[in-house]
Order: sequence, then structure tokens, then C-alpha cells
Amino acid sequence: MAISEEQLIKQHLPLVRRAALQLIARLPANVQLDDLMQAGMIGLLDAARRYQQMEQAQFETYAQTRVRGAMLDELRSQDWLPRAVRGKARQIELAIQKLNHQLLRPPTDSEIAESLDMEVGQYHELLDDAHGVQVLHYEDLHGGQDAGSAVELDKAGSTTPQNQLYIKRLREALVQAIGALPERERLLLSLQFEHDMTQKEISLTMGVSEGRVSQLRSQAIARIRAELGENDWTQSADEDILEKLI
Repeated sequence: MAISEEQLIKQHLPLVRRAALQLIARLPANVQLDDLMQAGMIGLLDAARRYQQMEQAQFETYAQTRVRGAMLDELRSQDWLPRAVRGKARQIELAIQKLNHQLLRPPTDSEIAESLDMEVGQYHELLDDAHGVQVLHYEDLHGGQDAGSAVELDKAGSTTPQNQLYIKRLREALVQAIGALPERERLLLSLQFEHDMTQKEISLTMGVSEGRVSQLRSQAIARIRAELGENDWTQSADEDILEKLI
């Protein structure tokens, strides 16, 4: 028996809160949970209205992408990341790029701090300030085109063969950049995106403070963006496409 739009929404309300909590854990403190949930509810309502039950098509998969997409749209409309934060993140990325060339390996915290002419503690504060730069959707790096992802790609205007090839190559570059991370940072991303752990759970698993988890994640994202920047991915990528992958 077909499920009504109202039933779909009621059954999947927890999905909205879960998605908002997962997203806000990686964003600056100025972003409000209620704003994300309100945007997510709009995405869920849109998903319920558009969804047509088909064999091998799960509403939850479809709704997750619509909800997350609505939240990202809300963040973009708010210009949620101040220019000063972007500038600090870029400062870290450029230092990492420089050291990658010099050392031919991922630089340590102390080496990055020295390159930036600051103490390690100051560098860690800079990582705290850069928290929230881009959002990495690990699952987007591994799979194909399910119902939800296809909708999001269409929304970004990227279903042309040329853009599909571009996205495929960008995913491959991202996987390679993640593979080049130091082991601890790879573990952190795996715990967060593959195992869906909270920051508190990750801190307990890794034996570090929650603040340090946040710093390590900021550093991992900076390393990934620095690696992509080597081949101008971050400059040439369409912002809507890159937002879904980073």
C-alpha cells in the first residue's frame, strides 16, 4: 500500500535532526541548529512531494540528499563562513603546499607552525579559527549515482557528460588526497564519515580531547585542499559541485 506524503514526513523527522547535528558539528559556532533543521524540513517536505516509489529506490536515501542539500543551500545563503576565516584557512593551505614540495611528505604540526613563523600553540589556535571550512562528504567519494545523488547533481546543473567526467576525476583526486593524509587524520575522517561517530566518540576512541579532534579535522581538510590546489581543482571546480565533495 502506498505511503502518504504526511506519513513519509512523520516517519523521517528524526533524519532531519540527525543530519543537522552531523553537519553543525563541523561548522562554526555562529551557525544555529534550528536554522539547519528548518531548512532540512523544507528539504524533507520537497522530497516527500517529489518521491515516487520505485523498485530499488529507497525514500530515506533520496530524502537524505534532499535534506542535506537544503541545509547546504541555507548555509550558502547565509554566507556562513566569514572572509577572515577563509583567509586563515588559505594561509594554512599555502604553508602545507610549500612544505609538501620541500619535504616530499606530509609536514608535522611543528613544521607547519615554523613555516608560518608562529608557535605550535598559535598554529593550533589558527586551526580552531579555520574550523568549518568546507564540508567533506566521505560517502560521496565511493559510490555511484543513487536516486538522491542524481537529484543533487541535476540541481547543480552538472548532468552533462563533460561535468560527469569532471566530477568523476575530482572524486578520484579527493580519494588520492585522503590516502596521502597522515594515518591519524585518515582514521579521524574514517571514524567521522564511515562510522558516523560524534566528536565526543572520536575523542574517546583516539584518546585526545574534543578540541584536538576539531584541530586535526581542520588540518586534514587543509591538507586535502592543498593537495587539490596543486592541480587547480579548488580554483576550477564549480562551487556547487565542490561543496558536495569537500
